[in-house]
Amino acid sequence: MKILNKFFISAIILPLTLISGCVQKQESIKLGFIDPLSGPFANIGEHVLRELELFVEQINDRGGVLGGVQFEIVPLDGKGNPQESLIAFRQLADQKIKFLIQGNSSAVAGALNEAVAKHNERNPESAMVYLNYGAVDPPLTNERCNFWHFRFDADANMKMQAITTMMAADISVKKVYLINQDYSFGHAISDASKLMLGKKRPDIQIVGDDLHPLGKIKDFAPYISKIRASGADSVITGNWGTDLALLVKAASEAGLDVSFYTQYAGIVGGLSAMGEAAEDRVKQVTMWHVNVGGKASDALVTAYRNKFPKANDDLFFLSLKHALELLVVAINDSKSTDPLTVAKALENARYQGVTGEVWIRPDNHQLMQPLYVSTFKKSGGERVKFDVERMGIGPMTDFLIPAEDTALPTTCTFDRP
Repeated sequence: MKILNKFFISAIILPLTLISGCVQKQESIKLGFIDPLSGPFANIGEHVLRELELFVEQINDRGGVLGGVQFEIVPLDGKGNPQESLIAFRQLADQKIKFLIQGNSSAVAGALNEAVAKHNERNPESAMVYLNYGAVDPPLTNERCNFWHFRFDADANMKMQAITTMMAADISVKKVYLINQDYSFGHAISDASKLMLGKKRPDIQIVGDDLHPLGKIKDFAPYISKIRASGADSVITGNWGTDLALLVKAASEAGLDVSFYTQYAGIVGGLSAMGEAAEDRVKQVTMWHVNVGGKASDALVTAYRNKFPKANDDLFFLSLKHALELLVVAINDSKSTDPLTVAKALENARYQGVTGEVWIRPDNHQLMQPLYVSTFKKSGGERVKFDVERMGIGPMTDFLIPAEDTALPTTCTFDRP
């Protein structure tokens, strides 16, 4: 009888031990990624996915989080469209994925922002944290903010502060033409340009203000003709992706001699389209660029090129690395992958990045980081070590705005769960 009892007890303990071991071995942390992987902006989405793969690989190689838990990317094609992106979001929600990464298009971001908030309110047991690496429409961290959304790129107004400060200091700037995509981000660029230049240099004339359909213009020659006829010496554009590439290509082919002030000239495909016409004339404001300098920055440039030698493009969205590194900090500090617990830790997260210390503003969940204004120059010099897209041209820093000086007032108010 005693022998039978011992056998019975062992038969119970062994399965329980196996079950306990399975519970302790945590599965990978899935990162849902929604961006265009088809359509006119597929090259941008594919490029961002490559960057994400690099940064996730680096984190996993050094041990992941919580003593060895790895990250895993779940990419879905949002096609650059709010409706398609919402369909993709529902797929992620059905899989109970805890972390969403998106940043291509503020129109998509606006839709996802509301969807995440509603989903989390209705399904607190399967909440999702939204990590926005590049949708920079100001309302997302102002009147449309919510607790679950965190932005890791500077918003359009923060970037326009830097651009207009530079333009105001240049006495050769007298007539400015505005051309932007006809959606929330493009409107924000247009509005901020007029407001800020009006305050800093009221003598500057705004000689044109065009808004065009997003991703649907195949030939920008008519717009270039309007810019030439206006007598503009400078153009401000928030265009990105194919819209930026086609705009600058048309300007180059027409021999239009103006300075372009951009936010996305260095993104994939932009410099290839501009070619030599970009040299000394095309400027950009970014959170980082390939010639920021320093061992850590140079190592990132080289790591991307080595991992994707056939891509023939370069890192652009350091904001993606900030998002992942701060997520690591929040998970490790809170010792949890629970979305609410992680979000609360993320509100106060900071770390030492390649451009210095960066941190989250708890009042609106906007990342604070330095901003760089740069001009494209011939590569090979001391300050232009790396070219972009092997074009022999790369960005050179004109001036640096420290992180603490980029802060703007916020109208954000949200209730923390």
